[in-house]
Amino acid sequence: MQNNIKNKKILITAGPTREYIDPVRFLSNESSGKMGYALAETLHNLGAVVYLVSGPVTISTIFPIEKIKYVSTGKQMYEECKLIFKKVDMAIFCAAVADYTPKVTSDIKIKKIEDETTLILEKNPDIAFEFGKIKTEQQKSIGFALETNNVIENAICKLKKKNFDFIVVNSPNKNEGFGYDTNKITILKKDITLTEYPLKSKQEVAHDIVKTMIEFF
Repeated sequence: MQNNIKNKKILITAGPTREYIDPVRFLSNESSGKMGYALAETLHNLGAVVYLVSGPVTISTIFPIEKIKYVSTGKQMYEECKLIFKKVDMAIFCAAVADYTPKVTSDIKIKKIEDETTLILEKNPDIAFEFGKIKTEQQKSIGFALETNNVIENAICKLKKKNFDFIVVNSPNKNEGFGYDTNKITILKKDITLTEYPLKSKQEVAHDIVKTMIEFF
């Protein structure tokens, strides 16, 4: 692999977020963080300066632990990324940030009293969208789209809305995406060209993504 990644500053978000209802209950998703961490490891090994902002994960990694900034909520991830974004050459938005968060959070455990209850949610910051609005011509950004239907159409909409340079598309099928060690992706570029890849380990998928990144440096 050609290496023009060395010394490039790259922000990566990885894993899920937890949106707390009370101190012991939260809303989340099945993201394991494996794809984001595989990218961080690959880019670190190529000499990039990687800023890894991670939601709660339970995976082992060869990426230097002291270089990981751990967060829990979507708002925390957004605030941490704001501290980093202006100094990076590229951002990879791999985290599965919860779209919504409870409007009111209890400081104590909520007791089970009624047969039914209502949980009011409000939108979390759309991290990729916010940074897509302010990125410079020199900065590049990569997104991820896990879709269950109208996959390519939805991915094209996300690519344009969030000002990505390319987007990595996959679906939550068996052996793909959340929780698995393997993934099957399609890379959709800004010119709407598609490159499909077979099922591979996430480490191999990371190399395929990095090969596309190299085109931008």
